[in-house]
Amino acid sequence: LTGVRALAWTTTPWTLPTNLALAVGPEIDYVVLPGGPLGAADVHADRAEGEGHRYLLAAELLTGYAKDLGYESADAARDAVELTIRGADLADVHYDRLFDYYADAETWHTERAWRVLVDDYVTTSDGTGIVHQAPAYGEDDQRITEAAGIPLIMSLDDGGRFLPQVTDVAGELWMDANRPLIRLLKSEGRLLREASYEHSYPHCWRCRNPLIYKAVSSWFVRVTAIKDRLLELNEQITWAPENVKHGQFGKWLEGARDWSISRNRFWGSPIPVWKSDDPQYPRVDVYGSLDDLERDFGRLPVNEAGDVDLHRPFIDDLTRPNPDDPTGRSTMRRIEDVFDVWFDSGSMPYAQVHYPFENREWFDSHAPADFIVEYIGQTRGWFYVMHVLSGALFDRPAFSGVACHGIVLGSDGQKMSKSLRNYPDVSEVFDRDGSDAMRWFLMGSSVLRGGNLVVTEEGIRAGVREFLLPLWNAWYFFATYANAATAGQADADPAGYEARWRTDSTNVLDRYILALTGDLVRDVAADLEALDSTMAAAKLRDFGEALTNWYIRRSRDRFWVGVAAGDDASTEAFDTLYTVLETLTRVAAPLLPLVSERVWQGLTGGRSVHLQDWPDADRFAAAGDIRSAMDAVREVSSVANALRKKEGKRVRLPLARLTVAVTDAASLAQFEEILRDELNVKVVDLIPLTDGLADQYG
Repeated sequence: LTGVRALAWTTTPWTLPTNLALAVGPEIDYVVLPGGPLGAADVHADRAEGEGHRYLLAAELLTGYAKDLGYESADAARDAVELTIRGADLADVHYDRLFDYYADAETWHTERAWRVLVDDYVTTSDGTGIVHQAPAYGEDDQRITEAAGIPLIMSLDDGGRFLPQVTDVAGELWMDANRPLIRLLKSEGRLLREASYEHSYPHCWRCRNPLIYKAVSSWFVRVTAIKDRLLELNEQITWAPENVKHGQFGKWLEGARDWSISRNRFWGSPIPVWKSDDPQYPRVDVYGSLDDLERDFGRLPVNEAGDVDLHRPFIDDLTRPNPDDPTGRSTMRRIEDVFDVWFDSGSMPYAQVHYPFENREWFDSHAPADFIVEYIGQTRGWFYVMHVLSGALFDRPAFSGVACHGIVLGSDGQKMSKSLRNYPDVSEVFDRDGSDAMRWFLMGSSVLRGGNLVVTEEGIRAGVREFLLPLWNAWYFFATYANAATAGQADADPAGYEARWRTDSTNVLDRYILALTGDLVRDVAADLEALDSTMAAAKLRDFGEALTNWYIRRSRDRFWVGVAAGDDASTEAFDTLYTVLETLTRVAAPLLPLVSERVWQGLTGGRSVHLQDWPDADRFAAAGDIRSAMDAVREVSSVANALRKKEGKRVRLPLARLTVAVTDAASLAQFEEILRDELNVKVVDLIPLTDGLADQYG
């Protein structure tokens, strides 16, 4: 490769004075070819020695540089390729440096600089497949050059101006140096192409000025030293959604790097570290309490009002002679850095109670927190920093359970905006549908599983139809026909029936709904313990469907007889419905606090539902045989009604016969009457499901 010119590219020409390496991709194919007959763009007419140059770049990107290399077409350039070489085989190839500003290896420790490095971050999505590396001005640049033993050299001062070593642009602001450096490269025949194009670039969110990546001295938490333990502690946390534990959060932990906790800003919590201002007498003091500060400095920092103030600039006034300096001339001064605000945020669990100076016993007995909730993006923010600090300080998680929610978007799928008014008016929703409607909409949606949610009026009203109305209608049905407390209402039962909580009914429909109730208590408890309100809402929604559209509707004959007639079947039905509603109200209360409270008060007249114990699922018989058989009956009814609809035959039209092929036909025999009545057919034939039935019945 002697004499070959590597075509590297950059969007930041001002970083080229500190070019100390080139990076290639290990699996990328690179080609070597001579300059074409039309003359390469870097060859000057007055420089005959430029002729005969050979060039190195990624094979996949050759087409885009054919004309720059002196070829009429991409095919001509490809035909001229002399050598193809894998990126991995270019490792440690040395090249001639662009500039001599840092050529003195003894001064700048550049013995291992100006060579080719190999890393997976290099791609062929743009550029030439060869990336210029300036360790002080890029995260990847610093990472791979540090691993290669190449030093980090700073060419800019704190104001963004070039230092004297870069003689050609010394004193120039970084952005003003681009043009002079490009002209310099061009004059030396080292510029193949210069182009302006639109691409993303960081800007200050306040003043909108362009920013640069620049390495600065920082203080770190050595997360890599405790990473394995943090992964172990993550296993003790319940995550919702569950896949975040080993997915978004777990993967982030696996790749955790040391955490820079200092910021060179004025505002923030000052880092309590004092250093000697004379390197000849080094000393570092770290303070952990106000008592320690007052002991060493004789006072605490105060502001103009005379109040203790630990912020800058007042805390920076605390200085003292360096105890390790026998000359007495050096001074201990606080470093100027303040904490990363995420360090403050991650300290919240113990900082909020002034631990360890106060409330030590309270904190020890209340940590870790049972439950926290935040946006799923906090897997790299609040969740992460709390986990790191708690693991480092206490060797335990900061929280036992965490729910990760997504983003609530406007009706148009965009971020909610007051100016655009792209979301329903909350006050109107509350007035029309009630606040529980909005709560149900959110709690039952994918937003509490880390997904995004588009807020629409139709979505909110759908929740009302799916469960709020079924619950209210079931209660109203009961209150109207049975509860003694409704004696003054129209259509109330004059017998003054007093409902009883019971689960001993022998009626098959009662046993079915009671079994479903027991399952509901268990399932919703498990879902809420797992922080999965979405699944809990789905279970309640399904139960509401079974209660109103099956149990109450199929039991209407027993309800309409009325307890005044002394009918035991009717009493069992009302008692069962009371029991189910009383239990359902307690289960639904966490998701529908207001509606549940209203129903509870109407049912029991007792204390708030939110002061009740969670129902005991074991008080409800499982009735597995009835449960599975009745589920099958409901499925048969649904399919048969769908067939009626498909054939255009209304339910009011009696049919002569219904043939049902099921695996266990005998188990459904006791429900033939229900099927006949439900489907309005005179005869129901239940036959075993065997091979060939599809052909027989079409």
